[in-house]
Amino acid sequence: MDQTLFFTLLLIALCSVSECVQRQYHFINERKNWTEAQRYCRDNYTDLATVDNMNDMNELNKSVNAGGAQFVWIGLQKTGRDEWQWPSGEAALYLNWGDKQPEGRDDCAMMFNGTFEDLPCSDARHFICNNNKLIVIRENRTWSEALRYCRQNHVDLVSVHSEEIQRRVMNVVKRASTAAVWLGLRHSCTVGIWFWVNGETVCYQNWAPGNGTSEEDCEDAVRSGAVQSGGDQ
Repeated sequence: MDQTLFFTLLLIALCSVSECVQRQYHFINERKNWTEAQRYCRDNYTDLATVDNMNDMNELNKSVNAGGAQFVWIGLQKTGRDEWQWPSGEAALYLNWGDKQPEGRDDCAMMFNGTFEDLPCSDARHFICNNNKLIVIRENRTWSEALRYCRQNHVDLVSVHSEEIQRRVMNVVKRASTAAVWLGLRHSCTVGIWFWVNGETVCYQNWAPGNGTSEEDCEDAVRSGAVQSGGDQ
């Protein structure tokens, strides 16, 4: 059973083109392998670049051209099912593969001359991070309803996996009218762990005293995570 408490929800928002740029892309003038590049993006921005449509592609091209590099990592990675997905875990529906790509030998993707190519994940390349805007949605919904709303209308409930993102969350939740705001944080009774909806386990933690550090009661309701809009957050 889902929790029945209602809070204002927090999500990573992608605005329509008429309102703001969908994603802010940042060229990183350092060479790292794909895993190192993703860690850097998640610590300092949101994640490795995601491209959902032609507008994203145009903005990404501008960032790459400004950086002056030919080969750049993006957040596209092959799964065990021989399909490609973005860092959020969503299947890649928009793919701009180059001629005779992907070759099928490698599991990570880069952008070269405006198209995608697969490449060994261990190669050291420049890379592109994207930075999504955080906003508070002032609607009262359960956690499951909030997750569905975010994924249908925007991107996802926010995953807080670094101090930098925590600071960004702290800045925006002050605008909430409720005492707490939903995060993309969920507890699995099956394996007994907390995890973020982007698929990560919880490494960075900022639990309030008495929360999240002991065994959860799985009998009455599924546990979900929220952040205080005031106090220590």
